[in-house]
Amino acid sequence: MRLAVAVGPMPGGSTPLGALVALVSSITSARAHGESITDDAEALVIRLFHEEGRSLVRLARLFVDDRNAAEDLVQEAFLRLARHAHRIDDVDKAPAYLRSIVLNLARDHNRRGLVSLRHHATAAHNDPITGQAGPAGWSSESPDEELVRSDEHRRVLAAVRSLPIRQRDCVTLRYFAELGIEAIAGTLGLSPNSVKTHLQRGLANLERSLADTVDEQSERAAER
Repeated sequence: MRLAVAVGPMPGGSTPLGALVALVSSITSARAHGESITDDAEALVIRLFHEEGRSLVRLARLFVDDRNAAEDLVQEAFLRLARHAHRIDDVDKAPAYLRSIVLNLARDHNRRGLVSLRHHATAAHNDPITGQAGPAGWSSESPDEELVRSDEHRRVLAAVRSLPIRQRDCVTLRYFAELGIEAIAGTLGLSPNSVKTHLQRGLANLERSLADTVDEQSERAAER
C-alpha cells in the first residue's frame, strides 16, 4: 500500500514527566474551582496517559503542524476524560473516547480559547526520551517532526488532510495509528462495514490526489 510505505510505522515511547505534571496540575486546579473529579477518575487518566499519550500526540500531529499545539490538544483530551469519566460505563472504551476527542479538537485547533496546559508547569524538565532539557512536553525533537519535514511525507499528509472528514479519520486511524477495523468503528461510532467503505473511498481518493501531485511536480520540473 503506497500510503503505508510512504509513512512507515511510528515508534512508541514512554511519557515524559513534565507532560504528566502539567496534566495533574490542571486536574488539581479544576478541583479547586469546584469541578468534581474523583480519585478513581484521576487514576484512570494517569494510567491511560502513560499507555496512550504518545500515540495520541502522534495522531494529533497528523492534523496539527505545530508540535506544541498537538501536545496541548492531547492534554485537553485527557482533562476532558477526567471531567467526564463517570459517563463511561466500560473503561475499555476510554482509549476510543480519547481518540475521538483528539480528532474533534484537531479539526478546529485554530479556534481561540484552548489553554496551553503546558504553561502550568513552572520549570523545564529533562525529557527521558532525549535526555535533554526542554519544555514540559513530550519531546524537543521527535520522529514526528521528521515525518512533517520530509517532502514526501508532507505530500501524503496534505492529501490525507484534504479528504472528507470520515474518510480522513478512517485512513488516519487505520494506516497511521494502525488500529483495526473494530477499534476504528468504536472510536468513530460507525459500523465496521461503514469503516471499510470509508477506507476504500479514502484510499482511492488518496491515490488520485498523490498521482496528480506527482504529475504537477513533473510538469514544473520540465518547465525549468
